[in-house]
Amino acid sequence: MKSEEVQPKAKVIFAGAGPGDPELITVRAAKYLLLADVVLVDRLVSPVIIHSYLKPGVTVVFVGKQAGKSGSIPQPRINELLLQYALPGKLVVRLKGGDVSVFSNILDELETLTANNISFEIIPGVTAGLGAAAYAGIPLTARGYSTAVRFLTYYKEEVITGEVWKELAQTTDTLVFYMASKQLEHLIDHLLSAGISADKPLAVIEQATTAFQRISFNKVGGIMETLQDKELMSPALLIIGDVVSLHKKFAWFTTIETELNYFDPVTDPMKANEVGTGESKKSEHAAGF
Repeated sequence: MKSEEVQPKAKVIFAGAGPGDPELITVRAAKYLLLADVVLVDRLVSPVIIHSYLKPGVTVVFVGKQAGKSGSIPQPRINELLLQYALPGKLVVRLKGGDVSVFSNILDELETLTANNISFEIIPGVTAGLGAAAYAGIPLTARGYSTAVRFLTYYKEEVITGEVWKELAQTTDTLVFYMASKQLEHLIDHLLSAGISADKPLAVIEQATTAFQRISFNKVGGIMETLQDKELMSPALLIIGDVVSLHKKFAWFTTIETELNYFDPVTDPMKANEVGTGESKKSEHAAGF
């Protein structure tokens, strides 16, 4: 009697690529990239990773999002793509910038997989807050400076309420804001109105951990003057707290003075079976760590 053909089991690997430096990807994530049949890639992933770890013939689908860009891929479409590639039994790696569980849409994607009985694995990565602070020489907690750190986001007004602003303004915790560059002036105004010291040290870190990393330092009360008429490069991250003052003593990372974007902006539309970001004029610096 002829046995029935056994269908391969569907599986999706959620993996964090780190915040920029391609060498910050974990060994486990790299292992799965070498095995993957399909890779769904966020925008904030180093092109060096895509060119270094994938086997020949792998399908690469760029599913990046970027605020204000029409080429951004909506989350429901990403959910559909996960099902499209995983259900036939392919090994799919969902590669996200930074860590997979910090300010990402992993919840929507996990719910999609569990609703369709697709197995998955979650591999942590270096989140942008940790990478940015480390490469800026800023310990996020330090004896005599701060005993706690908070990761927050502020991409629209409703994210933080009035009472929370007062608490944030009074805390001695280190504050790390993701996705706040477009609302930076409002964020500073809220903190000052809530009573934060205008002399509290602050750092704005653009394109963290990449060769194009750029840092702007000032006090809370003076940062907007420092950044006057300056367009922040994406992604940008904000660190507020006494620990920021340690940068002068512990800065170690050498960067390249440039106005280039390390991460390509999203384009219309997404392209399957194409690795499209590495062969640019910036690629010669992409692995220069």
